Amino acid sequence: MNASADLLKELRIDRKGAPPPRNLRGLWIALAVIVVLLLVAGAAWAFFTRDKGVEVRTAPVLAIGGSGSASASVLDASGYVVARRIATVSSKITGRVREVLIEEGQAVKEGQVMATLDPIDADAERSLANAQLGAARSQADSVQAQLREAEANATRLSTLVRQQLVSKSQYDQAVSQRDSLRAQLVTAQRNARVASERLRISDIGVDNTIVRAPFAGVVTAKAAQPGEIVSPLSAGGGFTRTGIGTIVDMDSLEIEVDVGEAYIGRVQPKMPVEATLNAYPDWKIPAEVITIIPTADRGKATVKVRIAIKQKDPRIVPDMGVNVSFLEADKPATAQAPPRGVRVPAAAIVKRDGGDVAFVVAGDDQDSAEQRGVKLGRTLGNDREVSSGLSAGETVVLDPPAELQDSGRIRIAGDGVSKN
Repeated sequence: MNASADLLKELRIDRKGAPPPRNLRGLWIALAVIVVLLLVAGAAWAFFTRDKGVEVRTAPVLAIGGSGSASASVLDASGYVVARRIATVSSKITGRVREVLIEEGQAVKEGQVMATLDPIDADAERSLANAQLGAARSQADSVQAQLREAEANATRLSTLVRQQLVSKSQYDQAVSQRDSLRAQLVTAQRNARVASERLRISDIGVDNTIVRAPFAGVVTAKAAQPGEIVSPLSAGGGFTRTGIGTIVDMDSLEIEVDVGEAYIGRVQPKMPVEATLNAYPDWKIPAEVITIIPTADRGKATVKVRIAIKQKDPRIVPDMGVNVSFLEADKPATAQAPPRGVRVPAAAIVKRDGGDVAFVVAGDDQDSAEQRGVKLGRTLGNDREVSSGLSAGETVVLDPPAELQDSGRIRIAGDGVSKN
């Protein structure tokens, strides 16, 4: 009985003991993952739903007044860089090219050899002329020797005829022979001079097989190769070259622009000009009007204007597109003259509530635009003079959209600030 009672006590449930431990680590990990996902979702929602601002283009505000002198554009035009001194160099004779000594972009000096032609024919002509000169000189020497003998004979016979030792006819014959040899000597000497001139011409023919640069410049085109036939004239159809290469004198570069007839009165000789190459829009090149060509193009109703480039630079090459601004003459500012303000692109000025305003880029991150009222002055080409409301060095918004308001958020498009 006691054993059975002990076994029943062992089967009894002890409700006063501690509950078995549970594994809470998985629960905490699940809660952490849920919190992270909620944070990521919230950040993504904030990023995609936030106000990114209006996309705009901008330009700097430039100073045009104050002390010193200032110039304003009175007319804008476009044209091209041209060379006043350019030559396609060819040979003076027709011949086969033996060697070409130039390449595109190479600088050459005046008289430098650019190419040589096959000199076989020219050398043969020179050899023949040299031989003819030798023969003519030999003949002249022979006649001169005969003349010396004839003169001595005539002198001797003149003494004998006075002594009546020889006949007068014998003396006359000696004199005649002497005079004949004198004439032959003159002819032989002239033949020798003609042969000498022919040799000199043959030397020129040999020199013509060498093509030299007529002036210092830069090679812009190489037109012939060894083995080709070149000729100063168009001969032999399409298989004959008419030039060795093209040389441009880079010091003779200038600008040619077409100005409309209605505006040509604004342009004067010696007028200052500011040129901007299409390839380098941030580079302002000082220039000056050379002359106005006194003829008009009736088809385009334009007049051509030549402009000198005052700043020489290897970046300026022929046929480059260029925009020019004709500037009014510099006028010294007096001590009493008020500041002339700043200049901004005309596209930066808009009408808001009946007034002229501009939007200035503001904020540490340049992500907002501040609306400012401005007082306008003169029209300076594509720009406007602003006498108050803006300061030099600030950045304004170009073509502000209607939805842009004061302190509105903006995004600068493209490469940021447009150089003006």
